Amino acid sequence: MNQPTRYPVLTVAVDLLEDYTSWLLSRIKDNQGTQVTTLNAEMAMLASENNQLAQIITASELVIPDGAGITIYLRLRGYRQTRCPGIELASSILATWSETIGTGVIAFYGGQPGIAAQAAQNWVSQDPNLQIITNHGYLNPEELQQWQRILAATQPKLILVGLGVPRQEIWIQENRNLCPNATWIGVGGSFDIWAGAKSRAPAWFRQYNLEWLYRLYQEPWRWRRMLALPRFFFRSLLSYI
Repeated sequence: MNQPTRYPVLTVAVDLLEDYTSWLLSRIKDNQGTQVTTLNAEMAMLASENNQLAQIITASELVIPDGAGITIYLRLRGYRQTRCPGIELASSILATWSETIGTGVIAFYGGQPGIAAQAAQNWVSQDPNLQIITNHGYLNPEELQQWQRILAATQPKLILVGLGVPRQEIWIQENRNLCPNATWIGVGGSFDIWAGAKSRAPAWFRQYNLEWLYRLYQEPWRWRRMLALPRFFFRSLLSYI
């Protein structure tokens, strides 16, 4: 299995690889603990101002080019890396889990109450062999401790965390010791889409790197965070020149 090559993006770096899914499935089969970070322009800008997040990204075993801004940044520097959205990576693993991994508990953590559970139910309806435990992302301290005990007791092989950036990355880093052989992936709002509560951008938007615009349409409150995008492109061009 080819090992990824890490390429710097501002103050962090992204891994270049032809097939992220196969590489990750190989590590899951071997029980190699892995933290996957899904890097986009917004996160890269945040990491340039948040040293804790930058350290977590750097320490991750796999950093995938989740956002179009990252692949454009690479293209300006001669690397034609295919974009790998976190939701697609996680979906590809879940879709082939029974065939490639076989058994093993999967955990969904995050989202509004009921969302992760519905997302899990929809996946199990496609593959009844999947064993998925879930919890929402609004736990009080006592409920969180109970969830941590459940994770430690069940030792899931795959743990998907949808708490938003940078909360999910920090939570994974702080809790990896509970399940050291697990693969942990921050999946943002993927549970909402899998549950049917929200829709993903149509293929046309994704093809022309406009998924961010569709998400802004769905969640207009994100406009302040979206200001990171022009700042990222300005810094990308500045460092390129």
